[in-house]
Amino acid sequence: MVIERVPKQWLACCLLLASGALAAAESPPSFIDLSLEELNDYHITSLSRREERLGDTPAAAYVITGEMIQRAGARSLPEALRLAPNLQVAQINANQYAISARGFNGSIANKLLVMIDGRTVYTPLYSGVFWDAQDVLLEDVDRIEVISGAGGTIWGTNAVNGIINIVTRRADASTGELASISGGDSGSSAAVRHGSGNDNSAWRMYAKTSHWRHTTRADGTAEPDSWNHDQAGFRADWRSPGPNGGSDYTLMGDIYQGGTQQAAPGRQHISGANLLARWDDAAEGGGRWSAQGYLDRTTRDVPGGYADELNTADVEAHYTSAPGGAGQTVAGGGYRLSSDRVDNILLAFLPPQRALHWSNLFAQHERELAPGWRLTAGLRLERNDYTGLEVLPSARLTWQWREGQLAWLALARQVRAPSRIDRDFYLPGKPPYLLAGGPDFDSEVARTLELGWRGQAGTALSYTVVLYRSQYQRLRSLDLQPAGVYLLGNQIHGRAQGVDSWATLRLRENWSLELQASRLDEHFDGPALALSLPGDDPHTQTSLRSRWTFDQGTLELALRHVASLPAPAVPAYTVLDLSLGWQLGRQTRLMLSARNLLNRRHLEFASGSAANPIQIERALDLSLSTRF
Repeated sequence: MVIERVPKQWLACCLLLASGALAAAESPPSFIDLSLEELNDYHITSLSRREERLGDTPAAAYVITGEMIQRAGARSLPEALRLAPNLQVAQINANQYAISARGFNGSIANKLLVMIDGRTVYTPLYSGVFWDAQDVLLEDVDRIEVISGAGGTIWGTNAVNGIINIVTRRADASTGELASISGGDSGSSAAVRHGSGNDNSAWRMYAKTSHWRHTTRADGTAEPDSWNHDQAGFRADWRSPGPNGGSDYTLMGDIYQGGTQQAAPGRQHISGANLLARWDDAAEGGGRWSAQGYLDRTTRDVPGGYADELNTADVEAHYTSAPGGAGQTVAGGGYRLSSDRVDNILLAFLPPQRALHWSNLFAQHERELAPGWRLTAGLRLERNDYTGLEVLPSARLTWQWREGQLAWLALARQVRAPSRIDRDFYLPGKPPYLLAGGPDFDSEVARTLELGWRGQAGTALSYTVVLYRSQYQRLRSLDLQPAGVYLLGNQIHGRAQGVDSWATLRLRENWSLELQASRLDEHFDGPALALSLPGDDPHTQTSLRSRWTFDQGTLELALRHVASLPAPAVPAYTVLDLSLGWQLGRQTRLMLSARNLLNRRHLEFASGSAANPIQIERALDLSLSTRF
C-alpha cells in the first residue's frame, strides 16, 4: 500500500540510481567509455564549417556519438535524436515525428536545418524534413552534431532555431563485415555491410530493410499506419599525396523505397536516390579548400492527396584560412536548383511544376581581441526566387578565462524563406478554394540574442547553460478575405525565450549520469492568431539518463518528462526506457530495449481524432549484431 502512493517518477529515479550503485561490485569496464575530456576533445564542424573542439565551441552544441546510439538501442534517426538534450522530439504515429529546437514544433516544422554528410535533406514543399525518408545504417554513424540556435550566416535560410548534422564514419573506419537483425513489438529489421581498404583508400556498401508495426488509438484499436523502408548505399574515401599534405576525396550515395499503410484509398509510397562527391585539399600556408556537389531525387505518392517528384542539384565551395595573428576566416558560396512536379488531387500546388533557385555568398572571421577573448563576425548574402536577396549577419563574443570554462554572447538575424506551401498551396485542389497561398508571402524573420556558459569541473562534471531570447516578425498567419477564402499571410509576430541546460556527472569510472532541463516561454500576437498558432510546444522538458558499463555489457536507463502541449492539447507525460547490451565474444552484441515502461501507452503529439487519438505503446525489442 505504501508503494502505491509513491509517484511513478520517484520510483523511476530510484531505479536509475540503483542501477549505478551496482557498479561498485563489478570489475572495470571492458568497453571503451569516453571520459569528459575526450568528449570535449570531439571535433565538430557545424558551427563554423571548420573543425573545432566541442569544449571550445561557443554555442549550445551537443554531440551524439555512435557509441551512445548503440548503447541506447536506437532503431531510427528520430530515436537517436532523442539523446540530444537541446531538441524537442515527439512521435506522432508509426512513421511521423515532430522534431524541432526552441519551439515551433509540428508535423511540418520548418525552422530546423538537417544535413546527412553535408547533404541538406529538405523539401521545398514546406521548408522541412520528411523523416520517414531519412535513414542511414546507424552502426556507421560517427556522430550527430546538434546545435540549438541560429546558424543562418554559415548555413543559410531555415537554420533559424537549430542545426542537425549527421556524420557517418569514413570508409576506412568500417572495413570488414557486419550483420544485424532485430525484432519485437515495434517491428523488425535486418542489415548487412561489407567494407574493405586501408588508410589511403577504402570503400563500403550496405543494405538494410525495416518493417514498423502500426500504432494504437486510445481505445486500443489499431491505426493503419504500419510501414516499411528498404535502403542500400555505398561510400568510398581515398587520399592522394600533394605538396601541402595531399587531397581527400569522398564519393557516396544511397537508394531507397518504402511504403505506408493508410485507411483509404491506397498505400502511400516513397522512393529516392542521392549521389554526393566531396574534395578537400590543403592549400599553401596552412589553409584548406573544400568543395562538394550532390544530386538528390525523391518521389512521394499519397493516394487521395497528392504525388510529388523532386530533383535537386547542389554545389558549394569554401576556403578556410590557417589560424594566425590576424585571426581565421571561412568564406565561400553555393548554388542549389530544385525542380519539382506535383500531381494535385485533394491538395493542389499551382503551378504544378516549378524550378526554384538559391545562391549564396558568405564569410565569417574570427579574431583574438585579447588573451582569452575572441570575436567572430559573419555575413551571408542569399538569394531565392520568392523574396530576392536576404541578408543574414551574426556576431559572437567569447571569453575563455581558463581551460574548461567558456562563456559567450551571440546576436544573429536569420530568416525562414517562403516555400511552396506559403505561395503556391490551394485547398481543395479545384476552385472554389477555401485556403490559398499568399502571392506576397514574405520571409519570416528572427533576431536572436544568446548568452551561454560551458564548463568542466575536474574529471567528474561538465555542464552547459544557455539563455536565449528571439524576436519574431512576419510569422505565417491565416487571413480571412472578404470572399470567404483564407489567405496565407505574415501577420503574426512575437517572442520566445528560455534556457537550455544539461550536465554530465561521472560518479565512477563505469557509471555516469546525464541531467537535462529546458524551459521555453512563447508569446505571439496577431489578428488571426486563433487560427494558426506557430507551434505546439511544452514549457518544460527534463530528463535523467544513467549509463553504466559492466564487465560484459552496458545498461542504460532514461527517464524523461515532457510538460503538456497547449493547442492542440496533449497531457504531460513521463517515460522510462531501458537498454541492456551484452557482448557475446569480441564481435557479437545482443541488445534488449524496453520503452515506455511506466505506461501501457501514452500520447506525445496530437494525431487522429481528439476523442480517440493515436498513442505510443510500450514496446520490447531484441537485436543481435556481429562483425566478422
